[in-house]
Amino acid sequence: MTASVQNTAATATAVQNVTATARKRRTAASAASASVTGKTSVRRRVLWGFQILIGAFLLFGSAMPKFAGQADAVETFVRLGWHDGMRYFVGAVEAAGAIGLVIPRLAGAAATGLIGLMVGAALTQILVIEPAWALLPAVFGVIFALVAWDRRAETRALVNGLKRGRGH
Repeated sequence: MTASVQNTAATATAVQNVTATARKRRTAASAASASVTGKTSVRRRVLWGFQILIGAFLLFGSAMPKFAGQADAVETFVRLGWHDGMRYFVGAVEAAGAIGLVIPRLAGAAATGLIGLMVGAALTQILVIEPAWALLPAVFGVIFALVAWDRRAETRALVNGLKRGRGH
């Protein structure tokens, strides 16, 4: 009977030790996770601010003038040798991207698409319009790349959801 009591006590002590060790590991992991989450949270808030500001600029400062036929927007596309349809198309891409930037689930995909638009805008500035102005779309492109990277999990989930919706 004494051996049985000793075995039970030893087992209870071992269980307590394992539980204490697991608790310590969870606490350490939780502290590390909180540190990473804190950094992620700050990064995401900063990017969110940029997304809102750039989204507003794209919608109100760039897309709307194209849709409204503002003189400088029309003149730019004439200078490029592009027709009104292209002006409307670029405006639509800018508007869709601006809206997508402020919808968390779509932000990564919108940012990815806007990277391509910014590459085209920078090249157009360098090759045709005014090389000094290429810096603005280049900076926007870098910010969009950061947003796309930060939102890659949401973008992956969106793509996977679309694939499942098509029966794949």
